[in-house]
This record gives sequence, C-alpha cells and structure tokens, in this order.
Amino acid sequence: MKKCLNNLMKPDAPVQVEDKNRFYYMLQQMQTNRWKITGIVLFLFFFIIFGINMAVMFKIEIAENWKEMLLILLGAFVGNLNKVVDYWFNSEDRDKMLIQKVDEEDGVSLSNVSSHE
Repeated sequence: MKKCLNNLMKPDAPVQVEDKNRFYYMLQQMQTNRWKITGIVLFLFFFIIFGINMAVMFKIEIAENWKEMLLILLGAFVGNLNKVVDYWFNSEDRDKMLIQKVDEEDGVSLSNVSSHE
C-alpha cells in the first residue's frame, strides 16, 4: 500500500515528446490527473461517510467537538465533490480548445470551437 501511494504521489520524470504530439500528450496527462484527483476525493468522501455510518451502527458515543469536526469535514468534501463534478462535466470549452489544438498539430484543423451544437 505504501509503495502504491509513493508511486501515485511521485512526479513523473520528464518525457521527451515530439513537437507534433505535445498537445496530445498534454491532453493525456490532464486526463490522468483528472482520474487521480477524482479517485482521491471520492475515496476520502466515502471513507468519511463509511466512518460515520459505522459509528452510528455500532452506537459509538462521539464527543460533541468531534461531531462538529466530522460535520465540517463532511461539508468540505461535499464542496470538493461538487468541484469534481464541475471539473468533469462543465469544462467543455476548455476541452474543445485542447482538441482543436491537437487537430492543428498536423496543420489541418478538423474541429471548430466556435460552433455550438
């Protein structure tokens, strides 16, 4: 587990990319980072929910100040969950621009950013 976390957090070594493939590589890296961030936020959110449910199910008495801290933490992760959803589903313009750049790398533009369908 520790080895897996170290590999996840360790920055990748610089990769030599041909000029014509640099935007495609950047698009792949962005997508990989999206998956990592999404996985971490969802894991922490469900871990907090699972912990609260286990405490309720086993009738564990939690001190008042810890309850407040858990609820604040839960509220913060609900906000982060909202940001993750926005990041995935409300970034069409940025993604269209990147896809257009990838198309233009070979000198031919196949996509049009200005058209809204």
